[in-house]
Amino acid sequence: MKHTVKAKQNNSQKCFVCGLDNDFGLKASFFEIDNDELVAIFTPSDLHQGYPGRLHGGLASTILDETIGRAILIKDQNIWGVTLELNVKFRKPIPLNQNLKVVARLTEENSRTFKGTGEIILENGDKAISAEGRYFKLSLDKITDKEFTEDEWFNLPEENDPKEIDF
Repeated sequence: MKHTVKAKQNNSQKCFVCGLDNDFGLKASFFEIDNDELVAIFTPSDLHQGYPGRLHGGLASTILDETIGRAILIKDQNIWGVTLELNVKFRKPIPLNQNLKVVARLTEENSRTFKGTGEIILENGDKAISAEGRYFKLSLDKITDKEFTEDEWFNLPEENDPKEIDF
């Protein structure tokens, strides 16, 4: 099913998941879509290998955690999710050097925490891994003492950013 992209979320310089200046990172891009889900798009390389030709399970968990935790930004750009709990179910191996999608959504929310779910979707549409997590809501000034600036947290639209995402 095709979904319209409403917005692209910011990237950073050094984050392992979204950092554009992290040579070993996943360099994921995050897109808010028309049904209030968040889709991360990334292509794992040989640097992200666990078993030969397969994405490391810890890195699969990492991208799921980041995507579910970022889903709260759709509702409030000033609130961040800090992981309290993450449960992951591994169903299929994830190949390297393929374009992958991670789809996440909020499932429950109160004034202090939220819950969400997500899954990694292979190029053929199969769900390889799913997760559910619980996150504490915090403003950025409570998470880091370093001020985020345009140099560290920025939106970099690219010509090839999707207008629609199919999954």
